[in-house]
Amino acid sequence: MENDRFGGQTLPEALASARILIVEDDARMAESLASGLGQRGYQTTVAPSGEDAFFLVHSMPPDLIVLDLTLPKRGGLEILKQLRAEKLDIRVLILTSHNSVEDRVAGLNAGADDYLGKPFSFPELLARVASLLRRVPIATPVAATSLHLADLKIDKQTRGVSRSGTPIDLTPREFDLLIYLLDHRDNTVSREMLAKDVWSEVSRFTPLDNVIDVQMARLRRKLDDPFPIKLLHTVRGMGFILKEPAP
Repeated sequence: MENDRFGGQTLPEALASARILIVEDDARMAESLASGLGQRGYQTTVAPSGEDAFFLVHSMPPDLIVLDLTLPKRGGLEILKQLRAEKLDIRVLILTSHNSVEDRVAGLNAGADDYLGKPFSFPELLARVASLLRRVPIATPVAATSLHLADLKIDKQTRGVSRSGTPIDLTPREFDLLIYLLDHRDNTVSREMLAKDVWSEVSRFTPLDNVIDVQMARLRRKLDDPFPIKLLHTVRGMGFILKEPAP
């Protein structure tokens, strides 16, 4: 398959062949999304209801779900919570007209990996889709890689996380945050860096700080609260740092 180009960058072939499930009951919107994503090489499937979505998820697991919240019979948040309860490692991008800060926080707390309000810019949607899919082994599985920090252990292949041998269950977004912080260990990571590199935020005017703080608080509760040694710290007025305590 010929590589696609977006934003001046080549879209890798493995990324372009990703399977995307569009859960959208508005037929015109669903057709537009499927057409636009399909033109970029993605393999798209449309589910007009939550029931259809669950059938497709279990029969043809996608790499990414673009999920509307307003659906007949079962709303998008209910669908998302069930997917997470089943511990399915599928990236979910909520695409909805409900775009208040409270809506965004509720969606991310329910387990969404990203959140985009309608009306939206299609190039921005493409950027967010590509960003989420870059973190998923689609066609070429990555080699097993173990990372360590103090008693924290991460297996990037299985996406397993543990401290002192105790497993820690992270959502895909929390795992992405942890990997980013670990890649920048001992250095302060600003909210602007997280918005740009983890959320692929393209506008400085999108109110992401609250969303980042919520996700960081959730990660801290899982990563640090049960353990006496704290690894994740807030640097007042600057951001966050993941570091091993001094001996």
